[in-house]
Amino acid sequence: MRRMNIQNSSQTSRREFIKRTGQVAATSALAGIALPAVHAAGDDTIRVALIGCGGRGTGAAENALSTKGGPIRLVAMADVFEQKLVRSYENLKRRFGDRCDVPAERRFLGFDAYRKAMDCLKPGDIAIFATPPAFRWVHFTYAIQKGLNVFMEKPVTVDGPTTRRMLELAKEAEKKNLKVGVGLMVRHCRGRRELYDRIKSGQIGDLLMLRAYRMGGAAGTAGPCPSNMSELKYQVQRFHAFLWASGGLFSDYNIHQIDECCWMKGAWPVKAHAVGGRHYRGNSVDQNFDVYSVEYTYPDGTKLFFMGRSQSGCKEEFASYAHGTTGTAIISTASHTPGRVRLFKGQDFARENQVWAFPQPEPSPYQLEWDDLVSAIRNNEPYNEAERGAIASLVTSMGRMAAHTGQEITYEQILECKHEFAPDVDKLTDDSPAPLQAGPDGKYPVPQPGVVREREY
Repeated sequence: MRRMNIQNSSQTSRREFIKRTGQVAATSALAGIALPAVHAAGDDTIRVALIGCGGRGTGAAENALSTKGGPIRLVAMADVFEQKLVRSYENLKRRFGDRCDVPAERRFLGFDAYRKAMDCLKPGDIAIFATPPAFRWVHFTYAIQKGLNVFMEKPVTVDGPTTRRMLELAKEAEKKNLKVGVGLMVRHCRGRRELYDRIKSGQIGDLLMLRAYRMGGAAGTAGPCPSNMSELKYQVQRFHAFLWASGGLFSDYNIHQIDECCWMKGAWPVKAHAVGGRHYRGNSVDQNFDVYSVEYTYPDGTKLFFMGRSQSGCKEEFASYAHGTTGTAIISTASHTPGRVRLFKGQDFARENQVWAFPQPEPSPYQLEWDDLVSAIRNNEPYNEAERGAIASLVTSMGRMAAHTGQEITYEQILECKHEFAPDVDKLTDDSPAPLQAGPDGKYPVPQPGVVREREY
């Protein structure tokens, strides 16, 4: 266990940091032992531990501390990168003051830091998981053992084996009456909830087709590993570039729109057929394609067409649509929020055809998902999004695998696929080799559709 010294939080070399924290540990009576839970008898404050202190994790902590359903405090933080943790702590402390109650001895670094952070909680508190998705099942396992409620960012799995594991963990969490939120925050959007009700009641007729677009500039790239960083930390830091860590750009970027379309349909697709290509990535050694186009098929034959592109200088679109026999719906307009959902008669989205729109401004679903989670904890209401989050992650991976292999992939095939991208992710330490190794040319394996058919690389 290593503890952070918050003084001089600017650039610090690895050697200096180890030396400094070693001095702290040598003089501390707490060195080498787990810290006790931070709570007092009769206190109804919910304590929170943040595991993964990047932008999304910091945002989740901000939403947690902004809930109005009773006292809540951030009491522990964990990451593998010192500067990321320091920056997150300073931002949260500046905004929330005493509600960010994380002294140096409760800020932990390293691949085992998640355990130290959760050891600071008591049963019924909340652990936030915002590390790269590969670690989700590892952290969830420990949280269930500790009796902790959980908020975990999406995706929650990256392949078939981890999905099977997550589905079992979801059952274990339910048996223990733990509350589990998954960061598919669009499901908490009040406008989209009303849109779902209107579609279900037949206000655009029978659904014929759904389509979605996530088309933006170049992303998920990674240059060669720098000489002053371990291969493992390099891949963790650039997790969007590597399939084992994140499911790649496809999973991490596109899961929201695939999930919201499946929600509006009221079903999960049973198969996917796709194309994709890696046209140009400069000197990047990542594993992503530049473009993806997936045709998902639902049990009744209805299609969802998804298109993703990460190429600068091209037309950009960030939207989702539903087409029915008598009308159409806009599910997402230009981003996740505000959704600005609307209904139209016919197939033309002209303003004169609009028949309903959710009132603006609309509340942020990022805050609503936390309000809903904390309310369920306070009122001991059933609340477990882990199974749905795992299925949404799997369905997204199904489309990715179809593009990467060049094969039609069914739900059963991706679920039963034996290729686990990082089977020993729970055993990683600072000195571990990375789950993905570069070839002699310094490049990592990339998908080869039609050549490598049974696995993605």
